[in-house]
Amino acid sequence: MALKLFREIAGVSAGVLLTALGLDMFLIPNKIAAGGVSGIATILYYLINVPVGLAMLSLNVPLFAAGIYRLGLRFGFRSLFGTVALSVAVDALAPFLPVPTQDILLASLFGGVLVGLGLGLVFRYNGTTGGTDLAAALLRTYTGANIGQMLFLVDATIVIAAGIVFESAELAMYALITIFVTAWMIDLVQEGFSYTKAFLIISDRPSEIAAAIVRGLNRGATAWPAKGVYTGTEREIILSVVNRSEVSRLKEIVYEADPRAFVILADVHEVLGEGFKQYR
Repeated sequence: MALKLFREIAGVSAGVLLTALGLDMFLIPNKIAAGGVSGIATILYYLINVPVGLAMLSLNVPLFAAGIYRLGLRFGFRSLFGTVALSVAVDALAPFLPVPTQDILLASLFGGVLVGLGLGLVFRYNGTTGGTDLAAALLRTYTGANIGQMLFLVDATIVIAAGIVFESAELAMYALITIFVTAWMIDLVQEGFSYTKAFLIISDRPSEIAAAIVRGLNRGATAWPAKGVYTGTEREIILSVVNRSEVSRLKEIVYEADPRAFVILADVHEVLGEGFKQYR
């Protein structure tokens, strides 16, 4: 238990560090307010010269209070470490970090990559950084809308506000690029690269196909009963997960056994278990 806690704290800390680097080196110096509490803090920094980390912490205090009131102690406090650490890191590192580029496009892309990578690590190790994800969860308790919709609404409002304050529609557009890159990186860290493929095979010869998969690819397969809605015919569906390099071979196996087979091929981002990677 202690080792797991230490690993989670280390993972969240690494994520916080990467997020702070993305903000200090790319987003804040180039006035890219890419949504979230950091976006509001960036606007306040240029309006009234409040340190970004301090502004982030100040904005999160009422959110935590509301979170404890509406969602309970556990929800309110589980974000505390990540939020405080990020606020401290942003202000502590800012005086010592270079600003590698004044090109807004490069800044929006690289800032989005670093922030997304950092937040992805924070989430992967069961932490959060408070901010708009907590605000969206609170709004959901009042409106019933899903958190994704609420996050989009909150972030869009912040981006529009930044465009007005900085008197630049282009900065708002670049901020949107950063939001999309950040979201993509978070998903990538959470789910991993799509390195495997899942086959769903509907055939009149499921036993032959399953045996050929085991024999020809040394892969497993799972069969479960199904019934065609249109024809009313009962048959088995075969599920098999393979590496990218095995996709063509599995297609050959299927259609050699049954040229009329119906095959669904889908991306799989992570596979845990025998023949693939183990969950640690």
